[in-house]
Amino acid sequence: MITMAQTNILSTFLLIGLLVMATIEKTGAQIGVCYGMLGNDLPSKQEVIDLFKQNNIQRMRIYDPNQEALQALRGTNIELILDLPNPDLQKMASSQSEADTWVQNNIQNYNDVNIKYIAVGNEVDPNGQNAQYLSPAMQNIQNSINKAGFTDRVKVSTSVKYDFIGDDSFPPSKGSIRSTYKPLFDRIIEFLNNNRAPLLVNLYPYFSYSGQPSTIHLDYALFTASSEVVHDDGSGLGYQNLFDAMLDTAYFALEKAGGGSLDIVVSESGWPTSGGTETTVDNAKTYNNNLVQHVKNGTPKKQGKAIETYIFAMFDEGNKNGDEVERHWGLFSPNKVPKYGMNFN
Repeated sequence: MITMAQTNILSTFLLIGLLVMATIEKTGAQIGVCYGMLGNDLPSKQEVIDLFKQNNIQRMRIYDPNQEALQALRGTNIELILDLPNPDLQKMASSQSEADTWVQNNIQNYNDVNIKYIAVGNEVDPNGQNAQYLSPAMQNIQNSINKAGFTDRVKVSTSVKYDFIGDDSFPPSKGSIRSTYKPLFDRIIEFLNNNRAPLLVNLYPYFSYSGQPSTIHLDYALFTASSEVVHDDGSGLGYQNLFDAMLDTAYFALEKAGGGSLDIVVSESGWPTSGGTETTVDNAKTYNNNLVQHVKNGTPKKQGKAIETYIFAMFDEGNKNGDEVERHWGLFSPNKVPKYGMNFN
């Protein structure tokens, strides 16, 4: 017979276990930073990895398998999203041996680098020539990962632009996948379901705000609204910030497309300091610091579920193409001095 004292002890251990699990889930919210390399006069790869460690940034994304960066990451335990660039998709899709070689050179040869995800392609255009190669490239890389014995350690996915969401996706419960993306997403969702991998989504409240500044209030985009801004009658959920509304819209859209069990990793988010609407240092500081704290607690639809999130970017990238705003997302100057105060914890 179990005595009352034993029952109390068991209850205490159960409570401790639940608290430990809750702590683990919260710890999983540790933020990452994208390390783009298209800047001018950037520090050496080793100096950049040291800068990550000095600031306790425990996650990183790099956009190609730069050997010098991978070498500097050895033994650091920094969790890594490693991109397979879009120009390589056709080659990987066409040849299993090419995929095997890529995995050998960039995964197996760096067994002491904590590679968590392979992003096969970044923001592949559903109407572009690479769209036909994306799914077979993902599968060939997955085959190579399986053969190498990394199935449980390294997850294969792709990073998508938020415009896969349809124009009529408001409020969040009406989220749906844009018709032009549907053929591509049907294959992506099937692959991710089969391999229990998350979808990587580049999610920028800044671009939603700057596209509709007369409709979307700045405080809603910067996490500074003091009360609910959007109420979703379809789900009964309320939204106090744009980040949550966008992410939950993506979750609702995936549910309708057969991806209801998938997790989303926010593979890019941030706020620029120049070149566009409300692109001030103060706004970037506000957004990014609030983002770090906010992602610990989930969204209204996924309450309590930490959101793995990567801030874009470590440095400004003056050599990028496109609008001027594309070149001003950095957290640090090339001399490694922060542009503004950040608490990555």
